[in-house]
Amino acid sequence: MKKYFLFLLMASSVYLSSAQDNKTPYYTRSLANDGIKRVFLNTSGGSISVSGAGDQQPHIDVYVTGNRIGQLSKEEIKKRLEENYILDIDIHDGELHATAKSRRNFNWGNKSLSIGFKVYVNNQTATALNTSGGSIHLDNLTGAQTFETSGGSISVDKVNGVIKGETSGGSIHVSNAKPSIDLETSGGSITADNCSGKIRLETSGGSLNLVDLKGTIDARTSGGSVSGNNIDGEIITGTSGGSVNLVAMSGSVDASTSAGSMHVQMLRVGKYVKIDASSGHVDLQLPANQGVDVDLRGNRVNFSLNGKFEGNKEKERVNGKLNGGGSLVEVRGDGTVNVSSK
Repeated sequence: MKKYFLFLLMASSVYLSSAQDNKTPYYTRSLANDGIKRVFLNTSGGSISVSGAGDQQPHIDVYVTGNRIGQLSKEEIKKRLEENYILDIDIHDGELHATAKSRRNFNWGNKSLSIGFKVYVNNQTATALNTSGGSIHLDNLTGAQTFETSGGSISVDKVNGVIKGETSGGSIHVSNAKPSIDLETSGGSITADNCSGKIRLETSGGSLNLVDLKGTIDARTSGGSVSGNNIDGEIITGTSGGSVNLVAMSGSVDASTSAGSMHVQMLRVGKYVKIDASSGHVDLQLPANQGVDVDLRGNRVNFSLNGKFEGNKEKERVNGKLNGGGSLVEVRGDGTVNVSSK
């Protein structure tokens, strides 16, 4: 076991930098000979980043800054760390444990510090990360990744594994990830692009932007709009606070809104299409030659599709079979419902 208390290394210029800012690490240690496979990071006042990109040798950087305008000297930071913080790095059995926490349960105001970690490792590395005061960034990793922040944003790129994370104070951006994604925020928007597998996304305070997704997707918001483009598979999505706009969809769609309009363009209908718009109009475009069963209801239903239709057409309801029937297309709207084909 190797344990490195940073306070014992203050005199070593090999590890410490004299310039203390957001771009220069306060402390750096090589991990090249430690065979790190799991990373555990915990800080109460800074951001966390873990990268397996491979363009740098494995190492950990510790960033320490003061929570006031202007840089702090190395001596000032050393004094505050020794008096008010516990900061150590523990390496054993291929695991890296780095912890930064205050010694007391109160705020020092201008004397408080922000302590963050940046770790560069082999790409086949799992993580368990926690910060209450900063953002979290992950890229180029394979394995199980779990992380939580109550005060910052989350960014995930090029990660292959089981991904589970949450933030109560920021936005989320996930890209080029698979096969299991579970992300949640109560204070920001979510953007997901070029991801596949089983995907769950939830926000109670922002919009959803979904692009180039494939798989089983459950994406919901209670405080913003939903935008989707080029999604293949099965998607369940909804909002109670905005509109829904889904373009170039292939597969099954279950979409709802309580406070906006809805536009859905289907390139191919899978098992079903279910649309529920409690407030606003619905525009649904279906593929021209596919057979479907339709059950459409609204204050006014405009039904204009190419192909052979058998069934009933009324002002507020249309139900029957198009092109011999097939998957169920069900629309419920309190406003005008427009259904067309292309």
